[in-house]
Parts: sequence; structure tokens; C-alpha cells
Amino acid sequence: MKTLILSCNTGEGHNYCAKALCEFYRERGEVCDIADALSFVSQKLSDLVSRWFVRLYRYAPKLFDKGYNFSEDHPGLFDSDSTVYHLIAAGAGRLAEHIAAGGYDAVICTHVFSASMLTEAIREHGIKPRATSFVATDYSVYPMVNENNVDIIFIPYISLTDDFAAHGIARERIVASGIPVRRMFYKCADRDETKRKLSIPAGAPHLLVMCGSMGCGPMRELVTMISESMGDGAFVTVVCGTNDKLRVELEHEFGADARIRVLGFTQNIGELMDSADLYLTKPGGISVTEAAVKCLPMAFVDAVAGCEEGNFNFFIDCGGAVAAEDNDIGRLAEICVSLLGDGDKRGEMSAALRGLDLADAASVIYDAMKRRYEGPHPAG
Repeated sequence: MKTLILSCNTGEGHNYCAKALCEFYRERGEVCDIADALSFVSQKLSDLVSRWFVRLYRYAPKLFDKGYNFSEDHPGLFDSDSTVYHLIAAGAGRLAEHIAAGGYDAVICTHVFSASMLTEAIREHGIKPRATSFVATDYSVYPMVNENNVDIIFIPYISLTDDFAAHGIARERIVASGIPVRRMFYKCADRDETKRKLSIPAGAPHLLVMCGSMGCGPMRELVTMISESMGDGAFVTVVCGTNDKLRVELEHEFGADARIRVLGFTQNIGELMDSADLYLTKPGGISVTEAAVKCLPMAFVDAVAGCEEGNFNFFIDCGGAVAAEDNDIGRLAEICVSLLGDGDKRGEMSAALRGLDLADAASVIYDAMKRRYEGPHPAG
């Protein structure tokens, strides 16, 4: 079963999901490739969208939120005479050629735009892989998802089934797989041993702060407030991701404070989570799932909203995360400091995450796609 995973160059979450699936497939000896759906329209467009997506996410999150909500309330934005549809149609022919030339038997989409492009390629260009699917990477239903003609819709959790069905998706197409994360997150090391490895004393409270790969949200303000009220025995690691400006600012402000460690883009997030007692983050679908798999308690800063609102509510409701009312960052800083000193409360939150019994999503997706590939395939 030769598989193509179609991501989209709008933030790293969809790409990390694609990489997690590809990693799992290749470990099983399968041929698996990843492609950016936007590149089939043009690489220049993909680069442009990526740059503007980062800018909106990092510097104008309220505008991003309004745009997302507007798209939910105005489904006509995706009609056949819309600009979005014409972009999808422009790339569908080249995508169809790529699938045919590559001999792909299965296609998995980790972004609704790529699923729409695949739908158009199937409808207008005559290709039909033996197994096709869309993987939702947030704990909510996206606009357009009900219009995509793929075989399987993989959703983050079984309790969301009714929400997806209410949007017109047939229940027999829905599989509650979970959200795929990379294999490192399923390997949990001893917390104190990992702390010592990172030069943090065993038993010392450790707060991990990260707001997506782009380093968005009020991270500087939060770290400043937390540093002013936390004890000398606690430690904070701040991961700024690709936000070099933030990294330089924090290094300048906290360079002399041994309690605060500032990192740029790093690959050892799994290790950092193993060493952490609490994770302060925006509720991106991949980030929260990575932490939930490790049963790491979370504190949320509602930096972007939009599609992340579902993630926020899901983990607050289950008891695995906390947040400040009205997104008050001063109160959120107080909550984080309090939780660092409250092992019992953190234990309750870890237990709540463990109680979700999250599936190994990549494994579930692989098995379902394999069954679809090997099963009866309608002609045409």
C-alpha cells in the first residue's frame, strides 16, 4: 500500500501530524511520502500563505479568530464560484497527475484544504485511490469538512462523533482514531531522571512554556509575571520556536536568572515534557495531544481561539487543563505558580488525562486504511 500524505503549509500542526503518520508507516516497511497541497497550486502561493499565516497567528490573533468564525458562518465562501474553490481547482489537476505518476494506493489528508483538493481531483480528473481519508487535527468540526468526498473521516475522540454527524457526515465514515503524534511522545521517561539530565534538580517544580512552533501569544508577559512570584527552587523552560525576536528579548531579560531557561526551535519537546510538572501553552490540537498522551497537566492561554476553541473546551471539561477567566494573564500566572506548588492538584489533572485512554492514533489510522485498501473497491 503506497501512501501519500497531503498536508498544508499553514503552521506546523498539520505537518507534524503528517510526519507522525509517515514515521509510523515507514516503521512498518510501507512506502509513504508527504506533500504540501498548496504547492500544487504554486510554490510561491504556498510560501506566501505560510508567511501570512505566521504573521496573523503571531501578531494579529484576533483577526485570525474573526476570519475563522466568519468562514464558519458563511459556508458560501467555498462555493464553486468562490476564490477558495478556484484555488483548489487550480491545484487539483496537478495533484491528480502526482497521484497517478507516483502510483499511490492511498491518500491521507491532514488539512481540510488538502481534502478539498483531493475531492476535486477525484471528481474532475478521474483518479480514485483505493483508500482516502481526512484526519481532523483539532477537537472540533471544521468548515467544509462535510463536503469532502473521502472514504474515512478520522476524528480526535469518540465523544465528538455526534458533532461530526450533525454536520452531515455519515456515521459509517467516522472513525474515532485520536490525533497522531510522533513516537517520542509515547515513550515516557522518569521525571526526576530527565530533570537531572537537563541540569534541573530532582524534585524541583518545572514549568514548560511553549505557544506553538511560532512562539505566539503573551509569552514574555507571562514568564515575567511567573518569575516574580515563583520560589527560588522552581524552574521555567521557555521554548520560543521560530520566534527569534521573542527569544532574543527573553535572553536579554532573563540571561542572569538561572531559574529561567530560554530555547529557540528545538526537537526534544518529548524530553522537555517528561521533565515538566506543568505545561503552559496555547491549545493547539497537536500540542495538547502530545501533552495529553504524556498525562502532563496543562494551563491554557487562549492566544488564538478560532479552531482552537474546541481544544480549549475539551481539555478544560475533562479536567486535564486549567485557564484563567476572561483570559486574564495576570490570573493565569498566579494559577501556574500555585499549581507548581500543588502536587495533589497536578496529580488529579494527570489522572483525568490518563482516564481519556487516548488511542495510538497512527496505529488506528493505519489499520483502518489497510482494511479499506484490502477490501472490495467499487468500479469507477
